Amino acid sequence: MAIQVTFVRRAVLASALLSVLTPAFADSATDLDSVVVTATRTAQTQDQTLSAVTVIDRADIERLQPSSLADLLRGTPGLQLANNGGPGKSTSVFLRGTESDHVLVLIDGIKIGSATLGTAALQDIPVEQVERIEIVRGPFSSLYGSEAIGGVIQIFTRRPEGAFVPSFMLGVGSYGHLSGSAGLAGKVGNGWYALEASHDQTDGINACRVGALEAGAGCFADQPDKDGYRNNALTLQGGYRFDEQWDADARAFRSEGHNWYDGSYSDYAESATQVVGGRVHYRPSQALTFTLSLGTSGDFSKDYLHGIYKDRFDTHRDVGSLQADAAVWGGVLTGGFDWQRDAVDSTTTYAVDSRINRGVFAQWQQTFGRQSLQASVRRDDNSQFGGKNTGSLLWGWDFTQTLRLTASYGTAFKAPTFNELYYPYYGNPNLSPEKSRNIELGLRGSYGWGYWSLNAFRNNVSDLITYDAATGAPGNVEDARIRGAEAVLSGHVAGWLVTGTATWLDPRDESNGYHGNLLPRRARQSGRVDLDRSFGDFSIGGTWYAAGRRYDDLANRHELGGYATTDLRVAYAITRELKVQLALNNAFAKNYETAWYYNQPGRNAMLTLRYQPAL
Repeated sequence: MAIQVTFVRRAVLASALLSVLTPAFADSATDLDSVVVTATRTAQTQDQTLSAVTVIDRADIERLQPSSLADLLRGTPGLQLANNGGPGKSTSVFLRGTESDHVLVLIDGIKIGSATLGTAALQDIPVEQVERIEIVRGPFSSLYGSEAIGGVIQIFTRRPEGAFVPSFMLGVGSYGHLSGSAGLAGKVGNGWYALEASHDQTDGINACRVGALEAGAGCFADQPDKDGYRNNALTLQGGYRFDEQWDADARAFRSEGHNWYDGSYSDYAESATQVVGGRVHYRPSQALTFTLSLGTSGDFSKDYLHGIYKDRFDTHRDVGSLQADAAVWGGVLTGGFDWQRDAVDSTTTYAVDSRINRGVFAQWQQTFGRQSLQASVRRDDNSQFGGKNTGSLLWGWDFTQTLRLTASYGTAFKAPTFNELYYPYYGNPNLSPEKSRNIELGLRGSYGWGYWSLNAFRNNVSDLITYDAATGAPGNVEDARIRGAEAVLSGHVAGWLVTGTATWLDPRDESNGYHGNLLPRRARQSGRVDLDRSFGDFSIGGTWYAAGRRYDDLANRHELGGYATTDLRVAYAITRELKVQLALNNAFAKNYETAWYYNQPGRNAMLTLRYQPAL
């Protein structure tokens, strides 16, 4: 299980070199004091976390001008995407080389995703509804239960920043792209509120390359037409502080997608992602806090072929959590209970259409001088597969004022989906959860000019669920060994904000028959560089993203070529409140695929007008 000695030596040498080169950068601050809650289920600054964390805030979103959530996430450390044909089409996330259903996705603390497919419809979440994203990499089942093998992505919806803040956005672009949003947010006395509505539509591109039918690939159909997409979304939330001890908040989010695509069974889908929830905080003293959270989420889908209704798959998830955080013995002790009920309501009849999971967890965080410790354990009891224990241990050492060494070990699991368990003539009700064991070593530095980090990890995933030809049903028949490293460098150089990320992966299938093959749709090398600079009211920037070759199948027969894209952007502040932006995406019209036989957009532009009062 030890990480290769050669790599560790190179990582340490690179870290030392970075620390030597820091005087070459201009002396300007990069903020690492933003509060992160996903890594520990408690509030701490990003600099204090012992995990590998990436934070994207609203200022980053407006500076980068992404056309979708996928474009925003693409190239963040350890994260790769596969998309089936452009805007609004099915998008898979691979975090640290794990499977697309090994990533836990939360919206405002509530788990989302389909209980039948096992994945979240990220393509249906518009960036205009997003205030902030926290991406925590590594195993986190000991805090969250199932799915957090590769990590956790938590999306926070828009919040108020002042007493009364109206805002709007209007955009027009290539492929008949129209986008708009409007919002109201503010604070009244001890209360606050926020309302955000958005609309996005595009004529799209031809999602599936002609020849898919003959090749038996992609959509298995030849339909050379434009495949459009339309999305409407609404967020409503508010909160109130009753006194120093009690406060509460509630929120509702719904996003509806209308998606045209190529296919022989269905070619149009209506989908929705919905979240409703609330929290109550009680602080009997400064050293003790209780949090009660209740909520429900839904993933809804209807499929059509040539306008004729085909089927419906709706899944509902009800969740509840009680958590206590106590400051004792100079540390923080956290304990809690999670309850979750998944249910399927579908035109397809499942032998079992609901299940309940109960989880009990505890965590200890402590700082001893220059050393920090985070330990957590959890027990999940599921009505379908029984009990599962997970745990993690993270350690950090600030051996100088600017350098921190971290090491961790953790276990995680992924519960089988309803399709894998009970889909008619396919499911296997005897499936066990997928399991993983992860070890990680990190080194990072924080300076006045910015910061850098290096993380190396090895993740052994066992009992992966895939089709077993011997039984004609899914089985726990695969094992994977994923080794990798991530590097991040961010700071200011001669007035430019420069952020660079690089990921190296060795994701191997260790199963019988595929021994040593690369796992599908994961490039072994990927990286991203962002450059931005302001000149008074005028700003310019660009993003360069590159990914190496990879394969679309377990047998490694169908190769997807490596590619690089360049996005350019400019913005001008007409007034302090009004800004015009122009983005040119895939500026050099690179032709590439992230999934076999599925096209990606060529060169395209977006002109946007934004209004928000300056605070």
